[in-house]
Amino acid sequence: MLVFIDDSGDPGFKLGKGSSKFFIICAVIFDDDLEAEKTALAIKELRRELFGRDDVEFKFHKSKKSIRESFLKKINGYQFRVRCVVADNGILYSPKLRNSRDTFYSYMIKMLLKYNDHTIVDAKIRIDGGGDRVFRRNFITYLRRELNGDERKVLQNCKMIDSKKDVLIQMADMIAGSIHRSLKESKSDSLVYKAIIKKHIEDEWSFR
Repeated sequence: MLVFIDDSGDPGFKLGKGSSKFFIICAVIFDDDLEAEKTALAIKELRRELFGRDDVEFKFHKSKKSIRESFLKKINGYQFRVRCVVADNGILYSPKLRNSRDTFYSYMIKMLLKYNDHTIVDAKIRIDGGGDRVFRRNFITYLRRELNGDERKVLQNCKMIDSKKDVLIQMADMIAGSIHRSLKESKSDSLVYKAIIKKHIEDEWSFR
């Protein structure tokens, strides 16, 4: 089982000063390695078709409407599942979460993976992200401690990787962005993208 995780929005709480109202953590889950490889190949073929080169990164917030639609339609025929957690930053009042972006980010990913209705088991987790070496090590140790126990094992291994080098992390970004856009009712395209991949969305959990 392969799980690719990315986010959309800002894990901060300065609403009106740059932080977004919603913060989304999204997991794209492949139950079959071959299906993941086929999906990755399709994305790479689409990239070459659209841009004529192999070094372009698909990012939802940097893409035109036509690119977003082409991408989502391309992946829609493959087998994958989507689980996400949506946090409304305007109604979260936990001092611990509000005072540290890293703590909030880590906690949200833990919640997404922990409460998965037993649908994520012994998975290889790939998460978009950099950060310094100490944060990465502490973050992965935290997830392993919180998610694995004697009776169940969510995480087989976990790596934080550069999204520029992995099209399936880019896929998680595009889907997270699509779900985030669906919450922005003032946008004319708010309902367009999520509708394309709706059949893949297994769970969309509002965290409060």
